[in-house]
Amino acid sequence: MTTKELMMRAKQEARAGVPDAQQRNDALRKMADALISHTDTILAANKIDREASKDSLSEVMMDRLKLDEKRIAAMAQGVREVADLPDPLGRTLHARTLPNGLEVKRVSVPMGVIAIIYESRPNVTSDAAALALKAGSAVILRSGRNAWESANAIVQAMQEGLAAAGLSKDRILLVEDKSRDSAKELMHGNGYIDLLIPRGGAGLIRTCVEEATVPVIETGTGICHVYVDESADEDMALNIVENAKTSRPSVCNAEEVLLVHRSKLASFLPKLQERLTKRDHPVELRLDEACAEIIPGTPAGEADFDTEFLDYILAVKAVDSVEEAIAHINTHGTHHSDAIITDNEDNAAKFTALVDSACVYVNASTRFTDGGEFGLGCEMGISTQKLHARGPMGLEELCTSKYVIHGDGQIR
Repeated sequence: MTTKELMMRAKQEARAGVPDAQQRNDALRKMADALISHTDTILAANKIDREASKDSLSEVMMDRLKLDEKRIAAMAQGVREVADLPDPLGRTLHARTLPNGLEVKRVSVPMGVIAIIYESRPNVTSDAAALALKAGSAVILRSGRNAWESANAIVQAMQEGLAAAGLSKDRILLVEDKSRDSAKELMHGNGYIDLLIPRGGAGLIRTCVEEATVPVIETGTGICHVYVDESADEDMALNIVENAKTSRPSVCNAEEVLLVHRSKLASFLPKLQERLTKRDHPVELRLDEACAEIIPGTPAGEADFDTEFLDYILAVKAVDSVEEAIAHINTHGTHHSDAIITDNEDNAAKFTALVDSACVYVNASTRFTDGGEFGLGCEMGISTQKLHARGPMGLEELCTSKYVIHGDGQIR
């Protein structure tokens, strides 16, 4: 089926009306069951993807691509959690009665057709489909070539769940064309696509933002920072830095840059070097001049503080104050997730007020920037823009609104 035909079918499905909340929740639970029952098929498809990608993807990107029984079970659980969330549709967001007696309400309604362009993360397939269905929209999924076989197996399982609940399979569609032409068709799908969400690297996101003629929510690359303030508890800081960098370095909420107050360099950096470089998978420390005087590492180049490594690499820089840390983050960050480790309440307040990011942490790892961790169920992505949606995008961000006005004969 061509991409144009998919867009037409999705639009027709969206215009046919929205299944009621009970139907949508029933479908979601049956989709989750189908993911589990088709585990072997999904794993076989994922093996094809991994074999085809082993020479072209890095180790950490291969980890993003990999599925196993535990990850499929987590995908299914994420779908069930979306089913258990309150219905986002039909909520009265604002209501007032005008002096002329008109009753004006703003209510939440579906977006219509949501298109997702994403790369080599098969779990995005189930997350996006579940959220779009719960939010009352039809969804068109455009997986990266590296993950297409996995995505196809996941979509077929979820479509089986839709059918078992009496819903049309056209509510969840996967683009078959793996060329860049299909992505461009979605970007220019005016009249069919109501919202486009890119999930992937900086190149994909930039292309969608610059080329799309349909509405786009900009999901962000993650040059995430942790700043160790002069009053920081060093043991806490070590635990947070290690978690933020190493628990899953290939994801957008992983730490890429560590800023350390100059007064902490002599005491903190040797412990950092011991913790991060003597692990089973050591972290390469790319150090500015001040840090390189304290511990061994790789001299940092200018670009290292503007790079999303998605790998076991951490750029480390000395700063003289919380103000300098904030200025660096606002200049070199991507407005995703940034943290301060401090015992100084004033510095914490200044950091949270002035760091211009979607998620700002005090004494916690940036790895919590995640829809599931925030209690939103699974997520559609992390928005780093300021319009409509910011931070983890759950059901609320996938809905729009309209005004409904009741009168009894008023004329103007």
